[in-house]
Amino acid sequence: RIVVSIPDRKLALLDSGKVVKIYQTAVGAPKSPSPTGSFKVIRLAVDPVWSSKGKVVGPGKSNPVGTRWIGLSIKGYGIHGTNVPSSIGKNASHGCIRMRNRDVEDLYTMVAVGDQVELYGERTPELERIFGEPAVATDTAASQQ
Repeated sequence: RIVVSIPDRKLALLDSGKVVKIYQTAVGAPKSPSPTGSFKVIRLAVDPVWSSKGKVVGPGKSNPVGTRWIGLSIKGYGIHGTNVPSSIGKNASHGCIRMRNRDVEDLYTMVAVGDQVELYGERTPELERIFGEPAVATDTAASQQ
């Protein structure tokens, strides 16, 4: 099971309720927020092709979704790499969960089609157990000034 805390900008991989790994992510920008809810992994792709509004980018350094795509059961959304690693830890994506390429490559080896993915927009007791005390929001508060 994958659990994403949008406010923490972190993703946890759990196995039987135990945390296997935690990764830093980028999440949706205020104008294009990440969805919340319970989804499933429906597609896995190595070196994916990215396309949007008629533009197509093949695998390589300029691909916005990086080296791996973990497609979710909500059309157009997934967990993926990036060609802008400096965005990790920020509210910067178009709604997807963005990871460093090396991290999404690692996660990719441990997930399968059908796995549960939960995206949370607010802290819960479970998120506190998984991720610990919330970090002080920095870029969110600064971007609203």
